Amino acid sequence: MSRVSEIRHVGYAVADLAAEAAFYRDVWGLEEAGEKDGMLHFATQGHDELYVVRLRQDAVQRIDIITLAADSRADVDALHARVAAYGCQIVFAPRDLDTLGGGYGFRFFSKDGLPFEISSDVARGTARELTRWEGIPLKISHIVLHSPDHQEMVRFFTDVLGFRVSDWLGDFMCFLRCNSAHHRIAILPGPPCLNHVAYDMLGVDDMMRGIHRLKLKGTDIRWGPGRHTAGNNTFSYFTTPGGFAVEYTSELEEVDDATWEAKVHPPAPLVMDQWGIGVGGPQTMPHPAPDAGLFQPAGV
Repeated sequence: MSRVSEIRHVGYAVADLAAEAAFYRDVWGLEEAGEKDGMLHFATQGHDELYVVRLRQDAVQRIDIITLAADSRADVDALHARVAAYGCQIVFAPRDLDTLGGGYGFRFFSKDGLPFEISSDVARGTARELTRWEGIPLKISHIVLHSPDHQEMVRFFTDVLGFRVSDWLGDFMCFLRCNSAHHRIAILPGPPCLNHVAYDMLGVDDMMRGIHRLKLKGTDIRWGPGRHTAGNNTFSYFTTPGGFAVEYTSELEEVDDATWEAKVHPPAPLVMDQWGIGVGGPQTMPHPAPDAGLFQPAGV
């Protein structure tokens, strides 16, 4: 069965392009990957995905696109057929892409109206081996989304896109994998919107060194540092100048499809954070609200 195999990037429209770009470049630890059609692109140094963040200026802040990877053009075509049959609104059918890095892909809206792209054959960037204490992101780790019908959204990701359920937190948060990582997508109840994008760090020391750099540069932690139970990953959450939530994480659990059994973790303070020492909490994160771009193609 053709399936999504990885996360590529997230595209944002922001009211203050200069401030958001400076954050990702000078504070968060990404590097410039090129400009095209007025959009700025940023990559991690530790992975060869061409870029992981795309920014453009707009008076209305929104999520422009959440881009996922497939392994081949045949997989893109097969996934497009399943997404269309499921009843999702197609923005454009599979075609050669004219975005930075090219490739072959299609775009659609989830039934909630969130914008997605699935692509293959995108040009690769360069990567280098990160060393301990650099404290910069290795790659995108996972994306968490809200949905007013989170159970249906889970069915879509599993039945249509080929994800597998790794774990649940109670009956309200589902952790979904598309490769050996415990989760690449997680779904929560709420209005259709992005909750946060998480970035893998080389290890706990690098996460802590990253927290130190952000604090020195005026971006203090919103929640953390801590360690979740589902996925067993460490966490630290922040917000960008535009108000989007981002996370440094490390040590996300690797799972074996052949032997892994999904569990239901009962919600509790020491389940959300096994260390129990971090500042803040989920209540300190941006309040979810319907994304301003629902069912509106970004056009770029």
